[in-house]
Parts: sequence; C-alpha cells; structure tokens
Amino acid sequence: MSQIAAKTYEPTPARKVAFLGLGVMGYPMAGHLARAGHQVTVYNRSAAKAAAWVAECPGNASAPTPREAAAGADIVFACVGNDDDLRSVVLGADGAFAGMKHGAIFVDHTTASASVARELSAQAQKIGLQFIDAPVSGGQAGAQNGMLTVMCGGDAAAFDNVKPAAMAFSRAFTLLGESGAGQLAKMVNQICIAGLVQGLSEAVAFGQQAGLDMHQVLDVIGKGAAQSWQLDNRGKTMADDKFDFGFAVDWMRKDLGLVLDEAKRNGARLPVTALVDQFYADVQKMGGGRWDTSSLIRRLR
Repeated sequence: MSQIAAKTYEPTPARKVAFLGLGVMGYPMAGHLARAGHQVTVYNRSAAKAAAWVAECPGNASAPTPREAAAGADIVFACVGNDDDLRSVVLGADGAFAGMKHGAIFVDHTTASASVARELSAQAQKIGLQFIDAPVSGGQAGAQNGMLTVMCGGDAAAFDNVKPAAMAFSRAFTLLGESGAGQLAKMVNQICIAGLVQGLSEAVAFGQQAGLDMHQVLDVIGKGAAQSWQLDNRGKTMADDKFDFGFAVDWMRKDLGLVLDEAKRNGARLPVTALVDQFYADVQKMGGGRWDTSSLIRRLR
C-alpha cells in the first residue's frame, strides 16, 4: 500500500531537488514532490528504503551519499531524527553542503534545536548557500496527504524561492523570522500539544470512571468550547485504548527535551510542560515508547 495519498497539485515550474531521509515523514513528502513534477533524487541510510521509493516514483533516482544526492539540485530537503543526524547528512566530505551548487537552498524539516539551525545557516552562508529551518506539524497522516503545516526561519528571498515546490506536501508554509524561528515555533506547537493531551486524558478517564458513554460525550463537547484537533482525532481512540499509530511518545520526549533546554536558555517558565514530559517518561517505562502521544491516558488507568 502506498504511503503517498492522492493530491491535486498547483502548477509550478519543475525543479531539480534532493530529499534526505525517507522515514515516516520524509518518504511521502519526497513522493509528493515527485508527483508534483519535480525531478527528485533521494538519499536514505537504508538503501533498500530508497530503492522502494524509486520503485514507487519511477523516473526519479536515489544516491548513495547526501553529497551525491545534492549535486546539481536547486533545493535540498531533509527530514531526519535529531541535531546529530542532521549534522551527519549536512557536513563532512559526504555531506550535502559538499555537493550543493552555489546559491542552492537547504531546507531542513527535522524537528531540531534552534541553535543547530543557526549554526548550519551560518555555515551555509560562508560557502554561498542558503539554509531554511522548516519543522513540520501534522504528523504521519499530514505527510501522507500532503497537508503539513510548515514553520520556517531564514532569509525571505530563499523562502520565496522554496515555497512553490514545498507546497507539494504542505497546506501552509510560513516564514516566521530569522534562522531558528521555525524551530522555536515548533516548540510552541509541542508545548500546546503536551498540555492539551494531558487535559484530554484526564477528561476521558474521568468520564469513563463516572460511567459515561465517552463517544457520545466527545461528540457533544466537540461542538463547544472544548473542541480541538486532539479531541476530534484522538478522543475516541483514547476511550477505546488504541495507540498503535500516530506520533510516537519517543519522538515527543525528544521534542520536549528541546523545548525544556531552550526554556533554560531564555528563562521561560514551563511547569506543565515539564510535568507532562515526566508523564511521558512513565509511559516509556510502561513499554509505550512507540505508542501514540495520546497514550498518556494509560497512566490514569
């Protein structure tokens, strides 16, 4: 079964692009670029995954190193795991920067630190490249459907150059400030989600303990002030104790670690976020590292 859902694409000039990292997000994102008519070369640490992607998107190509994938590309997109993974595909003799042509743009969709975004942006500028930090929200479903929300930091001209191609996998692609602003906005996003999921967990657990039909209750309160994406998309699966999908607890803990590190630097007070981070640690100890983030309710049962 394809990981890339059908989508109608706005006509845009075809670009030569690379995509580094074919995980649950990158695989369909790269696929949408190909289906929108761009010439795509992919790189993945597992060559078998890259070969499978090329089989699904014929007429495109894979390369054995980030440098070779990036050679000649107008735009190099990446979506990998963390700061160290990002540096590994960007820097060094086989990194993308070593293969990119003068004036090309690197767009990083990894959820990483604001500091690594600024570091790599400065390095790019020294060698005649541009760097946009562009973390995404919308999860695996958003990537598959080409409906991600993308939060960007970097140079405005580079952003404008990239946006038409990036809309192949986006519903919104927005510049929020200088380098690092995209990553900081993603941290705001994750702070919001952490508190919402804990509140929803307590609400569902309370309602079940009180003997209510929570599917019915969620339908009712979802039409009022309690409505949220989490309630609409996760409330009933939480009530049914189903968590084998979605955004993994391990990934959320990585993201909240970035948030709490940044808060130490800027002095922000995040008591609820810090508490929910520890609740997610409890879920990990229960063996739920790969469960969806809505599994916070398991702590309450």
